Amino acid sequence: MLFLGSPRWAAWVSGRGSPIRAVDSTRSSSEEIGISPRSRLRLSIGRRPRDFAQLGLVGGLLVLSVLLVLVPANPVEIAIYLQLDRIPAISDPLWVALTWLGSWVGIAGVTAVALYFGWIRVALLCAVSGALTWGLAQLMHHLLGARSVFAPMPGLFPFPAEEVAITAVLVVVAAPYLGGLARYAGWGLTVLVGVAVVHLGGHLPLDAVGGALLGWGVGTLSHVVWGAPGRKISDQVIYGELELAGLKPTSIVALRQRLLEPREFAVRTEDERTLRVKVVRRLSRRAGPWYKIKRLLALLDVQDEPRLSTPHHEVEHEAYVTLLAERAGVRTPEVVLACDVKHAPALLVVCQVAGRRLPEMRPDEIDDELLAAIWGQLAALAGARIAHHDLRAKNILVDTENRPWLLSFTFSHAGADAARCAQDLAEALVSLASVVGTDRAVSTAMRALPSEQLAAALRNLNPLALPRRIQAQAERRRYLMAELRETLADGLGRPIPGFRSPVRPITVVGLLLIGAAVYLLLPELSSMGDVLAAVRQANWGWLVVAVLTGFAAILLSSISVQGSSRIPLPFWRTFAVQMAAAFTGRTTPGGAGFFGINVVYMERLGLRRPLAVGVTLLNQAGTGAVAFVVAVVGAFGAGMAGTFGHLSIPTGWPVLAAVAAVLAVAGVVVGSPFGRRKVVRPALEVSRELLDTLRHPVRAVQLFGGAFGYLVVSGLGLAATLAAFHPDFSWTAVTVVFIVGSTLGHLVPSPGGLGAVEAALLAGLGAMGVPATAAVTAVLVSRLLTYWLPVLPGIAVFRYLQHHDVI
Repeated sequence: MLFLGSPRWAAWVSGRGSPIRAVDSTRSSSEEIGISPRSRLRLSIGRRPRDFAQLGLVGGLLVLSVLLVLVPANPVEIAIYLQLDRIPAISDPLWVALTWLGSWVGIAGVTAVALYFGWIRVALLCAVSGALTWGLAQLMHHLLGARSVFAPMPGLFPFPAEEVAITAVLVVVAAPYLGGLARYAGWGLTVLVGVAVVHLGGHLPLDAVGGALLGWGVGTLSHVVWGAPGRKISDQVIYGELELAGLKPTSIVALRQRLLEPREFAVRTEDERTLRVKVVRRLSRRAGPWYKIKRLLALLDVQDEPRLSTPHHEVEHEAYVTLLAERAGVRTPEVVLACDVKHAPALLVVCQVAGRRLPEMRPDEIDDELLAAIWGQLAALAGARIAHHDLRAKNILVDTENRPWLLSFTFSHAGADAARCAQDLAEALVSLASVVGTDRAVSTAMRALPSEQLAAALRNLNPLALPRRIQAQAERRRYLMAELRETLADGLGRPIPGFRSPVRPITVVGLLLIGAAVYLLLPELSSMGDVLAAVRQANWGWLVVAVLTGFAAILLSSISVQGSSRIPLPFWRTFAVQMAAAFTGRTTPGGAGFFGINVVYMERLGLRRPLAVGVTLLNQAGTGAVAFVVAVVGAFGAGMAGTFGHLSIPTGWPVLAAVAAVLAVAGVVVGSPFGRRKVVRPALEVSRELLDTLRHPVRAVQLFGGAFGYLVVSGLGLAATLAAFHPDFSWTAVTVVFIVGSTLGHLVPSPGGLGAVEAALLAGLGAMGVPATAAVTAVLVSRLLTYWLPVLPGIAVFRYLQHHDVI
């Protein structure tokens, strides 16, 4: 057991309360007070939810490998087999000896070694699991039969390889009792056994993989049924560790545990102190990929969090930063012990402070003096260049003397720069506003903190910039963060932060790769040579018309946006913003840039964020409603005229069953609390807004007329492009095809619906009977000229609007 790694710590914190003890972990249990290592191992045996998920994953992979066995061996597998067969024959005795590990000899040997060292449980589990794996492998041999390969190495190969399966199950069962190094060495040995059985000609590579999956699955099943070490912590283990550290506990009580959070215990000692013990089972300080993507979209100066290697490292890190904060004058519970426990999770022990967490207090109990003290603590933390990064309200404790304390430095960062401290302050603003309201949180912050710090925090009051754990505090108040941004901006006399382009180099690279794939693969449906020949022979006049329709569609889109707003919007400025949105919206997944730029533009005009969001949603809903009506009417009209004579709709009971299943799932989702909250309620609100728009003729003409014009003119762009290559078609039908295909294609979350829109348009033109070469050429050229070409001037307009503080 270690305390903070070095005796230097004791000297550094000397004179601060009770002395901190460093305990030598190399001494045997007979020399110290506490339970024996074997008892500690026994008490830590348990199950964890991850075992069930792992068992499902392994089972799915094993089923997939069985399905692959039912088809002929692929050339890659045969090539691997031939390469391993070329290993010099002089090494064959070594490979034969390795295969013995995956036989009854290996099972008996591991069982005997375990019994010799007194590990009766390990011996029994290895014997039972090994025998069960061998039996399952033989059963699979009987049911699946041997795989036949005729050339270039004829023979029969049973699936799975029982030698690999037995080796894998012995490794999985025994590894938790032996430690991490044994696990890695065991899996390396399993790989070598897999190489051996393939080299000696007994199995194909897929058989070895199947054997490893079978052994892994049986071993995991053993952990699920019988448990494994290190899965739980016992009161006795904690009691013994605290005695070993000389803390003299008298009682220990388990506190309420939350799923996926560290378990905590309250401990009383002989000197009448109350300690709080936090048990860290898994790394909490991990930023998931979704959070990193959101931060990348929101901020230009994104910095990744340093990684922590183990739960023990996390405990030491939290103890270290807590001591730094305490040294800087921040009130935080005194750290008593940080240690790693053999066969159990790491422990962090601090002195418990009597008081209540901030969310447990009523708003009227939280006076301005307490809020000022909280801001003072946060200022001291930032002055020490420490970023807490988890300033939820529940991590602020108020003691019996009405003084605030900061808790839980798990996500903290020492030596933080100004950007990290600004995010910390933004987190605190959201947390306090969720408890005492926006006005009080902002007013007390402005009295306690410099305006420069608050201005930096203002830029971080963005849903994309804050982690989910902070935003979750505001879920009951839908527009809390928007109100907070607006109130703080008004108080500072600063504009609401402008819109930053969500497009990054990685986004551009991904967009180019997808575009290259689409523009290279789709012509293969006809012939690349024919497509290039059609482009050279095109009517360039119609292509110029197609380019003009792309810009005319943006003009009509700006009219539709004007009709969505209850307050008048300046026409030319709105048109410029829609031009810029051609850049931000078409190059981001799901059109996120379109929403962001319009919301910020309307905020700059004086609309509150809820109203700005409502205007943008109303515009999208109006465009969607018009698209639906036009698509239905146009499709029925063109169908009655016989235009879609080449359309083939699948029928039969499988289609009906699939439709029924989709409707049933949709009904369950919509009827659930989640569906009512996220689908039904917003849909009813938007529907009421659409109906209210009909009561204002001018707005209704702008909204629905602009949306109709946008869709029709965009469809005419496709028709004009097709006319450049194939003049014999129905313009109305092509327009309907565009509206339907574009609407469906943009449901795919790729930038601009790239790939999906092209596929939908090709299917529609094919149903009309347009030749494949003309259809492919028209779709690709139309999308390039009418949809992607406006992105280039959109970039220039975007920079211009940023420079003039329009967005």
